[in-house]
Amino acid sequence: MSGQEEDEGEHQKKVAMIAIITFGLISLFGDIIYEGARSAIPTYLELLLAPAFIVGLAVGLGEFLGYGLRFFTGYVADTTRSYWGLTITGYVLLISIPLLTFFVDWKIAIILVVLERIAKAIRTPARDTLISVTTKAIGRGKAFGLHELMDQIGATVGPLIVTAAIWYKLQQGATKIAQLRFAFMVLFIPYVILLIVLFSGYLRLKAPTQQALVGAKASMRPEPLSGKFYLYSLAVMINTAGLFQVALILYRATEIFMEILWIVPLVYLLIQGVDAIIAPIAGAAYDKKGRSILIIPFILSVFPTIFIALPYLSITGISISPVASIVLAALFYGMVLGMQESIYRAAVADLTGIAKRGLGYGVFSTLYGLGFLISGAVLGYLLDLSKLNPVYMAYAVIYTVILQIIAIILLSASTRK
Repeated sequence: MSGQEEDEGEHQKKVAMIAIITFGLISLFGDIIYEGARSAIPTYLELLLAPAFIVGLAVGLGEFLGYGLRFFTGYVADTTRSYWGLTITGYVLLISIPLLTFFVDWKIAIILVVLERIAKAIRTPARDTLISVTTKAIGRGKAFGLHELMDQIGATVGPLIVTAAIWYKLQQGATKIAQLRFAFMVLFIPYVILLIVLFSGYLRLKAPTQQALVGAKASMRPEPLSGKFYLYSLAVMINTAGLFQVALILYRATEIFMEILWIVPLVYLLIQGVDAIIAPIAGAAYDKKGRSILIIPFILSVFPTIFIALPYLSITGISISPVASIVLAALFYGMVLGMQESIYRAAVADLTGIAKRGLGYGVFSTLYGLGFLISGAVLGYLLDLSKLNPVYMAYAVIYTVILQIIAIILLSASTRK
């Protein structure tokens, strides 16, 4: 290897390290903002008198758009080559979260919540492309691994900041809504830091990323997506449609911890902590056992609904307090979430050829998000009705069990050789 090639290699490694640190910090502060907010948004909407059905529907719609639109935004990024433009736009729109502090109408608040999810759909495909082309010199696996680590740091710090802000205003005797509004206002600080890191990174990395993108050429022949892929994606959609999602768990937690609202973000933190522990374990198990272990999260998906429902129902021999029901529901949801974020996506790669993998992830993400929309609407509606008659939570359990059985049948069909 000539001295010039060695210098070029060292330069590429230096650029890769700058990119990893830059995008890692961007994601860290971005996660502080939106994961911190997600730990408090259901509580805020409930305090603004939004019904559980509306909260579940709004959060579900946000997830659907946040995942489903990636198919479109990824296509736009590839065709326009405006990777930096889309990345910057997506992060700038995170202003929707701190802006929640100025609105006490749940309708406007929901618009801002959905806008944050759309912003994530705008930036994610473009950002991940920039990471992949700038970090090849030191290994994309290492790059995305470090990126995920900094993501999780932000996802942990965000709820802690919100918890501290709510607790601080509680000590001052502020009203419950004022406590939440102050927490959203505090998130302006990481937002400003995020913008500084984002634009400084753009100035430093614009030229290297443009060179890398010009050098990247696609030479793969398109391949059709398989029937097993569609069966698997449909199974995941139905599995998610029957999962008692995090927004509704936090909505129920707000009812229980109404006088000490700073506890609610800690429930979200518990979910994130379990997610962080389970994801790598599930990933290692998947590498050894393959898609057959996907049945585990499908089975576990019935338990969040069951634990939320138990305090509503009179079942001989079973007694559980509302607090215990929230903790157990959060634990099981965290386990399912950790597997969703690792092995669910790994299975897509096993079921799609490399030339169609982008399309495969787009289809999968759309159906995955649609599942969240359905679960938020149906289970949120049943949670509302349970205030009039507790038996509706029994219907929620039946709904969840039936959907998971259907999902497992479709999953088995997709894994059959």
